[in-house]
Amino acid sequence: MTPAPSAPPSSPATRALQWIAAQARDWRGSEGERIIFVAKTMLAAFGALWLAFRLGLDSPNTAMTTTFILALPSSGMVLEKSFYRLLGTLVGCAGALLMIALIPQQPVLLFMVLAAWVGLCTGGAAMYRNQQSYSFVLAGYTACMIAIPAIDNPAAVFTLAVTRVTEVGLGIICAAVVHDALLPRHQSKQVMRTVQARYSRFLGFCQEALRGRLTPAETELTHLRFAADIAALESGRAAAFFEAAHARSHTRQLHAFNGAFMAALTTFYTLHRLLHRLRTGPAGPVLALVEPLHATLAAALRDDATVDSLDLARARLAQQIAAARAALGQVERACQIDFDTAVELLERFARDMRAFVALYAGLAQAGRRQVSDPLAYSPKTPAAIVVGSGVRAASALLVAAAAWYWLAWPYAANAMLMTTVFCALASSSPRPTMMVKQVLIGFLLCWPLSFFTEFFLVIRADDYPMLVLAALPVFALGAYLTTDPKRAGIGVGISLFAAQVVAPLNLMHYDVAAFFNTTLTLVLGVAVAYVIFAVVLPEHTMGQPDHIAAALWRETLATCKAPLPQLKQRFDNRVRDLLNQLNAAAGPAPGKAARAVVRQGLTLLELGHSVIEMRQLVATSQAGPARNAVNAALELAVDMLARYLRAPTAASCAAAQSALLQAGPTLRVELPDAGPEREQRLRTALIDLHSIYTSLRDQMAQFPGDAHAADRPHHAA
Repeated sequence: MTPAPSAPPSSPATRALQWIAAQARDWRGSEGERIIFVAKTMLAAFGALWLAFRLGLDSPNTAMTTTFILALPSSGMVLEKSFYRLLGTLVGCAGALLMIALIPQQPVLLFMVLAAWVGLCTGGAAMYRNQQSYSFVLAGYTACMIAIPAIDNPAAVFTLAVTRVTEVGLGIICAAVVHDALLPRHQSKQVMRTVQARYSRFLGFCQEALRGRLTPAETELTHLRFAADIAALESGRAAAFFEAAHARSHTRQLHAFNGAFMAALTTFYTLHRLLHRLRTGPAGPVLALVEPLHATLAAALRDDATVDSLDLARARLAQQIAAARAALGQVERACQIDFDTAVELLERFARDMRAFVALYAGLAQAGRRQVSDPLAYSPKTPAAIVVGSGVRAASALLVAAAAWYWLAWPYAANAMLMTTVFCALASSSPRPTMMVKQVLIGFLLCWPLSFFTEFFLVIRADDYPMLVLAALPVFALGAYLTTDPKRAGIGVGISLFAAQVVAPLNLMHYDVAAFFNTTLTLVLGVAVAYVIFAVVLPEHTMGQPDHIAAALWRETLATCKAPLPQLKQRFDNRVRDLLNQLNAAAGPAPGKAARAVVRQGLTLLELGHSVIEMRQLVATSQAGPARNAVNAALELAVDMLARYLRAPTAASCAAAQSALLQAGPTLRVELPDAGPEREQRLRTALIDLHSIYTSLRDQMAQFPGDAHAADRPHHAA
């Protein structure tokens, strides 16, 4: 045979071009992305400023400031925030018009009403914690921006409101057009990258855990990270919704993907918890029989797993389970229950993973799978934090207003507005003091830069292009820093400060005294907001472990009494969102208190799922003597659990355990006469009883006075 001809050697020029192309791709994906973002931000900002000049608007810097606020990494995020900014501005202006119409020239009463309005809006922002929250924030402080200047001149309030809407609308249009039309970075593509990354991480995590390579602490922290991933995917999907290429069917698929992921994650935690208990407990035959089953499933969970490959793995698993059941033979009831529980959880996890892989395949292949419209993921902030955020913002406004009146300093109104704005903005942040501190640092850094730019560069500009060249460095610095996650707050502070004091008006007055008065009030306003967060209800901020722990118990209690339709999805959503809040507040290295809440939350998640499944069995049972006895036993167990969750004491925990122990034999009496479907549901209920019982045994450790906890039987079913 004639050997295949080798590829001709490339010329030096070709190799040079290939090297240049590779370097350009690397630059485009790293530093180039940041430079492009800065260039687009500058174009939108100075374009809005130029249009504001041409239209003769009173405050061109408002339009410019809006473009900096809307400067976000993707076009979908820009469009989403633009929509909610416009909505919040309209609502805030309408609120201000109504207040001035009802209580004109009554400053004390007006400030009290404004404080109530800001408190309600800030509470709404803390409740939603996404771009919808920004709409609440805008509605709150926009009303202050319109109403406070109109205290002495109520007739001007309508003009102020119309001007504000016009300037904000102009900034929105410029930001949306630039970020969506010029080298757009589509959020829908970022969402798919998020889906792919999470899919790979989850499969790798399952493989490692099934093979016993992860400790319980590592597993718990991974679950905490996955809770953040679930929230991030929903946030990205909400932003992608505003892009033209996004379809409603894709939204349903993403909701279903998130739901399937949460279901698989919950089942896997229960399975891993049982496996860890078997590995650390007394030696027995169960562990040796179930570990090969876990290895079979772990081998099937590869990145290239498909529905067909998982079906084959489930078939092999069924054969291995039958062989393991035969090898187990006649053993004591404790071993039999452990084996049945392990097998049931493994089969359930395999089913959940099949649904998860099928949904991922539909998303990855851009297929439009027909899925039912699942319950959307929605945030759930503890009520105490919502109320605390509203009270803090209202108090800040009243304190600032009193200081303004006492100081009789005209410029103090700026400080009052800054305090109100940042108390509202930071209310939905998991670390508000850090956020406000970074903005304050940005203000302080920009103070001398703004003075130099204003009085040495901008003052010498005799046309618009020269004005742009004079002001560009300080604005570009702020925009560039916002691309660094660790310094984004500093960049935001520089951009906002410069937009307030450097961006020129239609009629400029270069007054050094006015400059220092204005800039001092801006810095003081942010500093006061920082102090308020540190002093006023500091424990009532997003993600505080005590509030998260209490909310987790309330959500689990609701599974005992709330209506059953979509209860499991709603419970999953709320628990995962609470864990996400905890993760955001804890940072990359959660402390001991945060880890304890994670462990508690995952246990309560497992318990809540079991309660819901038992209630579903009761709801679908038909009348009959045996079934009535089963229903009564399960209802008693649920009632005792509700009593324990409402008041977790040693006595209520022991009573719940007793009810679970009594329910097990009652269910086993019906098993021989049950049909195949009924038998499967009864066996699932037995597994749930066992799962709840072991969870309660773990809970008994918190009651040191219970000396007999270790002597109780270990198996409820």
